[in-house]
Amino acid sequence: MPKLLTQFGFSASLAVGLLAVENALGVIMEPLMGGLSDQANRWVGSRFPLIALGVILSSALFISIPSIVTFVPPLEEIRGILPLTLVAWALAMTVFRSPAIALLGKYATVAELPLAASFVTLAAGVIGAFRPIANNFILGNGPIFTFAIGSFVLLAAVALLRFVSPPEHPTIQNQAPVAKLPLQGLSLILATSFGIAWGSRLLMDALGKALKSQFDTEDVSVFMVGIGLMLAFAALPAGAFAVKIGNRQAMVSGVCAIILSTLLILYIGVDILTALLIIASLSLIINGAVPFAIGLMPPQWTGLGTGTYFGGFSLGMSVFGLVFPSGITPLIGMVCSTLAFLFAGVCIVISIRLKSANR
Repeated sequence: MPKLLTQFGFSASLAVGLLAVENALGVIMEPLMGGLSDQANRWVGSRFPLIALGVILSSALFISIPSIVTFVPPLEEIRGILPLTLVAWALAMTVFRSPAIALLGKYATVAELPLAASFVTLAAGVIGAFRPIANNFILGNGPIFTFAIGSFVLLAAVALLRFVSPPEHPTIQNQAPVAKLPLQGLSLILATSFGIAWGSRLLMDALGKALKSQFDTEDVSVFMVGIGLMLAFAALPAGAFAVKIGNRQAMVSGVCAIILSTLLILYIGVDILTALLIIASLSLIINGAVPFAIGLMPPQWTGLGTGTYFGGFSLGMSVFGLVFPSGITPLIGMVCSTLAFLFAGVCIVISIRLKSANR
């Protein structure tokens, strides 16, 4: 995107500003779309209409971005069409993410949600792990081909989802009186997701810098791909472990373990032991996040709970650059990551006590 913006006469730094705007919009749009999908589920028995709308809009806008740069002359009067299209695409992406992930509540009981979520975490983790090296291959084929891949994959995914998840007729349960919004639960979801966003971002940044310093190299992409893949595949045992002892208890265990691992890295550096400890603990936290959000909400508001989690995560990312400069040292990054995860852990503990008090 920075290359496309530059080609169209804008500064490459505008991409950073647009990313901040997209994250800020996600703070509002993610909970809104999740809540609307809950309404759609009650009215028509399915979240699919909102998912399909979001995917179709996203695919159309996504492929239009390189088309504008390729076929539209960068005249001063119409240059603004490109950043507007980028923002519109980001908005369209928020339409379907929370409703789609909220479907987990349909396919698993609350107790088994972490195991169901582990397959989503695995798929996302495998794709994300190859990002540092796959980008060079994909982007090397030109903007039209690159953006077309994203558009067609989205359309294929929603077609597959429609095939395996046909809409249902609204049931008496769907039409039952709407449960009162648990504002305490929403607050805890928002705060927890904010802490996880900062903690994971700071941890991975500090880990990359620590590896560069320890191995005296500027290219640690191979190391990060390996860590990303191990994180992805660790989701399955993390999900099974969370089902056995309880998701919130597993997340608290992950927070305690990740604080221990960051302290070990500060004293002995990155080795196999600390790397495995980070992978295991971070898997328990990341994989349990969406089940945590769904489990705190009544069944009629699972979409809102999921959207609030993503909204809180977007909020954390949108203000991250305002608080932390890009050149922070690994030491400061590790300490701040520890504090962020500790904050998230406190929120999870409060939710456990809140659940016990409501029994």
